[in-house]
Amino acid sequence: MLIALAAILLLGAILLPQVWVQHVFARHAHERADIPGTGGELARHLIERFKLDGVSVEQTEQGDHYDPAEKAVRLSSDNYAGRSLTAVAVAAHEVSHALQDAYGERSFRVWQQLASLARVTDRMAGVFFIAAPFLAILARTPLALVALIGAGIALLSVRVIVTLVSLPLEFDASFSKALPILRQGSYVADNDMPAVRSILRAAAFTYLAASLMSLVNLARWVRMLR
Repeated sequence: MLIALAAILLLGAILLPQVWVQHVFARHAHERADIPGTGGELARHLIERFKLDGVSVEQTEQGDHYDPAEKAVRLSSDNYAGRSLTAVAVAAHEVSHALQDAYGERSFRVWQQLASLARVTDRMAGVFFIAAPFLAILARTPLALVALIGAGIALLSVRVIVTLVSLPLEFDASFSKALPILRQGSYVADNDMPAVRSILRAAAFTYLAASLMSLVNLARWVRMLR
């Protein structure tokens, strides 16, 4: 009974942030005639304003993000072409990541290095978990399986660390950069600032759900060693 309750609470802790984020985005995604430009147009304007040479703005179906390797702010179709509070707030948030990159902020550099490492370790972990049962059979000992799974868990742990490191970067992008930019530049009306703050908070908390999911995936493999 306690185990089932704990599982339900854990599932809620994982799903509720995701549901809440999507609710906040959808709530403020309606088109507004009083917003002078789309999310994509605001992103380009901010890139010009802050002289982020070489940074492009692109439409994507892979979710809103900033790609430091390609120097590209990528926005979902709704936020790229939309004239909504969600569109402009998310655009400002992603441009703020480009600012972190351009300013050479140490935390961003550390995250970038870890993210590159995580892409490699993710692929290696996949190979480990696929090959582990077959190699254990060939070795004819359960210790080989334990060793291989342990190695895979260690590799997956890098992804967990990367996701956790990203959290302070997300809050910095939302509240230390995007919020002052939108407020001081009068890009949105004063009476819309509470909604904008809520959207920026949701943008930052998107990665909290990712952190929890990473931890749950890691826990599944840890159980195999018991």
